[in-house]
Amino acid sequence: MDKVKLKQGVAFVLQGLNHLLWPAVCVNCKQSICGTDNALCRKCWDELLFCTAGDYCPRCGRDASKFAIVNGACPNCQDKQIHFDGVARSGVYGDALRQMILSFKKGRTELDLTLEFLANSALQGSLFCNDVEIFVPVPLHWTRRLIRGYNQSLVLAKKLKHPAAKISTELVRIRRTKFQPAMASPAARARNVAGAFAVRRGHNFADRKICLVDDIKTTGATLNECAKTLKDAGASKVFALVLAVAGQNV
Repeated sequence: MDKVKLKQGVAFVLQGLNHLLWPAVCVNCKQSICGTDNALCRKCWDELLFCTAGDYCPRCGRDASKFAIVNGACPNCQDKQIHFDGVARSGVYGDALRQMILSFKKGRTELDLTLEFLANSALQGSLFCNDVEIFVPVPLHWTRRLIRGYNQSLVLAKKLKHPAAKISTELVRIRRTKFQPAMASPAARARNVAGAFAVRRGHNFADRKICLVDDIKTTGATLNECAKTLKDAGASKVFALVLAVAGQNV
């Protein structure tokens, strides 16, 4: 037996032993999987593909047929004031994608590889990818960041692949707000985050094209307030990149 075949045989045996001692499991639901299943079980892959399929409005991110888009907006957002100039999403907030995002926020950072792929796919497929100069993660209040240990939006921003754009953390949350899911209406959510963000003193965003990065968009109140704050600081354009859009009926 030549050396190449011997090495292949040893590698095969070691791989089998590894799977026997440490069986591969789905990073999302923890079900046993084959080692060649790319981290997710078939059920989670099917759910993920369903969540990430379909057309959406490039202005608000909600599900919308491309034939319903008029002047860059869907019927649901044409009469709404939106301060960001476009949005790209990985999918809708449901099934496996919802579970992965919630787990990621609760410390399951091993999910970052799958979420990284989804976020980069959304960015590359966006209408504004080539325009972005700066990525700005939506900030947490320092007390929440201290409790969680990290800002999931910053972790996600660091995973984005772009030939030129840099990351800035000069947008800060200056007021601890109530959790947005506790707010009953879009108006209540908007009031909750009004005036909650600021740009650090002395930082200049003048004429820069910025992409906000966040995990979930529901009504868009948080992204809207962040975009308004950045534009007040001089930004010429502010886009948004999110993993999922929720609240399709809000």
